[in-house]
Amino acid sequence: MKLYPLKFTPIFKYRIWGGEKLKTELNKKYTAENTGESWEISDVSGDETIVEEGSLQGKTLKELTQQFKGDFVGNAVYEKFGEEFPMLIKFIDAKTPLSIQVHPSNEIAKKRHNSFGKNEMWYVMQADTNAELIVGFDEKLSTESYKKHLENNTILDTMHHENVKKGDTFYIPTGRVHAIGAGVLLAEIQQTSDVTYRIYDYDRIDAKTGEKRDLHNDLAIDVIDFETHENYKTAYQIEKNISNKLVHSPYFKTNILEINTNVEKDYSNIDSFVIYMCVEGSVEIIVENESYKINNGETILLPAAINSVDLKSENAKILEVYY
Repeated sequence: MKLYPLKFTPIFKYRIWGGEKLKTELNKKYTAENTGESWEISDVSGDETIVEEGSLQGKTLKELTQQFKGDFVGNAVYEKFGEEFPMLIKFIDAKTPLSIQVHPSNEIAKKRHNSFGKNEMWYVMQADTNAELIVGFDEKLSTESYKKHLENNTILDTMHHENVKKGDTFYIPTGRVHAIGAGVLLAEIQQTSDVTYRIYDYDRIDAKTGEKRDLHNDLAIDVIDFETHENYKTAYQIEKNISNKLVHSPYFKTNILEINTNVEKDYSNIDSFVIYMCVEGSVEIIVENESYKINNGETILLPAAINSVDLKSENAKILEVYY
């Protein structure tokens, strides 16, 4: 059986803070209210996405890796991770703010939860006027002063708030306290992990449970990086029709391509699968004379065995993600 570019059926997630933009902006098909996340490509246990079409329809990432090994994920990726797919790909719509939260490192996540850590990045696709992201601290805190701010409900006052617009990009390493603010729609690329420590949640009640959501301050306290940084936003430049570096980390590499013509891509020197997330417009993907298309808010995975791709668009932006 032959590998080809794979679309997966998204998994939609209810969130207390979710809205309608996944439907209105990205044309996702769902009926539930407060849908906050579209998991596009996931190997999280119990939330495995499956191939949407073609001869491999219905297969999970794990089944594909078992069957095709390095031809699917890349030999180096297979040697390192075996049958565990290392990334989780999402679109997120925050109608109201997410909780203030932090993610544990690989070492702590492995020890406590038998999970990867959760290093992640955000690419803003749409933002309402004055919408913001909260990333890191504006003042250096000691553990004691941090605890005092938590007790006094003043932790937000210590954090870095940044108004955002389309195209803004942030890398969120483990240990960095963060939250997506109200009115932001974004693409999120992260390690395969669903481990989040919630440290502040605005004292709100979850309509589904009638209760406040759990906080995890005991777990979070030794995970947090209290250092301040001059800049939290990722600086980058775009030259059209080539891959421009966005975020390169030990856990994933993400480039951005702005396409307004035909672009030939050669992946023979990348020993990894490649994921395209369309964040503007639409793009035609041609592999061995077969044509595939992704529109704004859609995702496709190129197995590692595919080395040559032609991209065609009059006006599109895509994130190009690989290990």
